Parts: sequence; structure tokens; C-alpha cells
Amino acid sequence: MTTHDGLAPVQASERVQALDVLRGAALFGVFLVNFTGFAGAPVMATEGQLAALPTAGWDHLARTTVHWLFEDKANTLFAFLFGLGFWMQLERAKAKGADFERLYLRRLGVLLVIGLLHAAFLWVWDILHLYALAGFVLFALRRAPDRLLLWGGLALAVVARLVQEAAATWGAAYDWHGLPDPYSVEAVLERQRVSEAGDYLGLVEVIGRYNLVDWLLSGLLVGWLFYALGRFMVGAWVGRKGWLQRSADYLPGFRRALWIALPLGLVLEAAWVGIEARVEVGQLPDDGAWTFAAQAVHLVAAPFLATGYVTALVVALHGRTGAWLLAPFAWVGRMALTNYVAQSFVYAVVLFGVWPGLALAGKIGTAAIVAIVAVAFAAQMAFSRWWLGRFRYGPLEWLWRGLTYGRLPPLRAERELSAAPSR
Repeated sequence: MTTHDGLAPVQASERVQALDVLRGAALFGVFLVNFTGFAGAPVMATEGQLAALPTAGWDHLARTTVHWLFEDKANTLFAFLFGLGFWMQLERAKAKGADFERLYLRRLGVLLVIGLLHAAFLWVWDILHLYALAGFVLFALRRAPDRLLLWGGLALAVVARLVQEAAATWGAAYDWHGLPDPYSVEAVLERQRVSEAGDYLGLVEVIGRYNLVDWLLSGLLVGWLFYALGRFMVGAWVGRKGWLQRSADYLPGFRRALWIALPLGLVLEAAWVGIEARVEVGQLPDDGAWTFAAQAVHLVAAPFLATGYVTALVVALHGRTGAWLLAPFAWVGRMALTNYVAQSFVYAVVLFGVWPGLALAGKIGTAAIVAIVAVAFAAQMAFSRWWLGRFRYGPLEWLWRGLTYGRLPPLRAERELSAAPSR
């Protein structure tokens, strides 16, 4: 296919297998954190409903494990990879003598529209529109020096957490022009009632009110914009170094980083979870000091643990067994947009009563959600493997590329997808 300015969609031979594996692994964590958070209190269930479930003990253990191992780590990795992918696209465009700027801005514009539609009609916690907005800022920083990308990105990550905490406190204390508190028991029960009635338009309306107060008026969007942009910048900095693109050349460094980042991240995040749990049950005073200490530990620990996951996956990929075991994550990662949106349908079918939904909000705990995520993600792996054996791109990736380049690229694959990733 001929595209203007010499730039064409990425072919399979141009992909970096490690990035697809990392993207797929991050998507599993995002799936798990989003589902358990949205199904929990005080979004689609009340504390009383969850405490009354016969699985409440197991649910608490599952929720604690998700906080410890995945919360803030999965989305950190996902955003980091977006920034790294940006730099790789920039380098590829320069090599082809292509007009990267115009096409990339169009790419972000298409992503913004997809994200806004997704947020309005399917999934309230959409990140696509947020990534598009942060992507425009990253684009403006494309010629920034390495020092600015690294230290500016880290600084934004710290500021983002402070802005998020301030927005949550401000939003909880302020009456937004008479709009109800989106996290009150009454608001949760209203969402359940509209959902169980199978009223899709009513559900869109109440979720829209939730977004208006929780996301826009509270200023939480700004905090998350800083959050994403900071991780984008660090990802772009790593992309400039070429460490993941040429991971075999830097494998000794990945091994050394693994033995530092992974244990340290696990221990510090366990401390964060433990302090917050003890404050919650009254074993530590709820005077703000311990909560501040827990958040400070988490602020340092989450990037360490995310780095530990990256290094562990890269090292494993360079072993025969690891490459074979991680291959299914690459299939999901190659179709990240399609699989991310598809996960929204899983949330909807399980939690909402709109046909063919099961309306299980408030009736199902975290342990069951974890099991559902495991089964659904395995199904995504199988479907992605089947699809990529026949087609070049996932369905939404194909549409995204077509709208970006002004012409739909060929969809049919020339040959079957290999059974394991090449190294």
C-alpha cells in the first residue's frame, strides 16, 4: 500500500517482541485493577453489600493481593510503554524520511475520539482519551533533552499523586452545584437500580453524572494527565537509550536491575499495604501521619516494582522456557487497543443488567472478579492467537490505522503467526 510521505503502518517484521509481551502483561494488570476497583465500594457496590457476602474473607485477601502486586504498577507500565512506543515511531519515521508530525497528531486525534466515545457509552474509567491528551504534550516535548525527559517525568509523577489526593479530598468536601456525591451509598444504589432495570440510556446518564463530578469538576483529570505524561516522558527517555529495542545487548544490566528492583518493590509495597490496612482497622492511629507515610512509601515503591516486572519479563524472554510461556502475552499486546475495549464489555456483562448483562454489581466480591478476569484474559489470549494467525492487525488497530493514514491497510495476514516469540 502506498501512503503519503513514505510512512506506512508497522509490519510484523518491524515489531519488538519484548514490547508486545510487556504490553500484554500490563493489559492483564489493568484489567484486574479496573474490574476489582469498579466492582468494589464505593463505585458499583456498598461496603455493607460486600461485607455481607459469604466470600468476604476471601475477597479481602484477593483485594489486598491486587493492591500489593498490581495497583499503580500495571498502569505505570502501560503508560511507560506508550511513551516508549512514541519514540520508536518517531525514529522509524525519521528513517523513512516521513512526515511524522502530521500523521502522529492525526493518530492522537483519532485516539481521542475513540476514547471519548468509549468513556461516554461503555467504560467510565477510559484511559484512551487521557493518553491522547498527554500524547499531545509529549509530542511538544519531542526535542527535549534527555535530562528533562527523565527528571521532568519523575517530578510529574510525584506532582500527579499530590494533585490526585487533593482532588479526591476537594471533591468529597464540595457540593458541586447541587450534584450528588458520586461515592455516596445513595449514588451507588441508584447506579445499581438503573442497571438492574436494563435501562441503558439511564445508565449512560448516571455514569455521565459520575464522570462530571469525579473526573472533570474535581480536577482529577489534571492529576491523571500529569500521571500519564510523567510516565510517557520516562518511557520516551528509555526509548532513546534503546535498551528494550536491543534488550539482548543489555541483558546483564537487566539482570542486575532485576535483583534490586523486584525484591525492593515487593517489600516496600507490602509495607504500604500493611500500614494502610492497620490504619483502617484501628491498629494504627488515623491521624494523617501514618497515611502520609504509607503514601510516601507507595510513591517510591510502585515504580520500583513496575521496573522489577519489566526486567523480570525481559530476562525471562531470553530463555527458551520463558519465551514459550510469555508468547500468549505478545498476542494480546499486538492487539492492545482491541483487547482493552473488549474488556469493557466483560465489565458490562458481569456488572450491568442491560441485556445480556448479569447485573451482579453488589452481589459479587473480589475473589470471584479475579477468577473471571483470569478466564476472560485466557480467552483474549486464545482469540488474539486465532485472529493474528489470519489477519495483520486487530480489528480496532486496523480501523485506527485506516483513519490515521487515510486509507485502510491490507488486513489479511500473509502467513500464520509463529507459535513462540523470536528473540
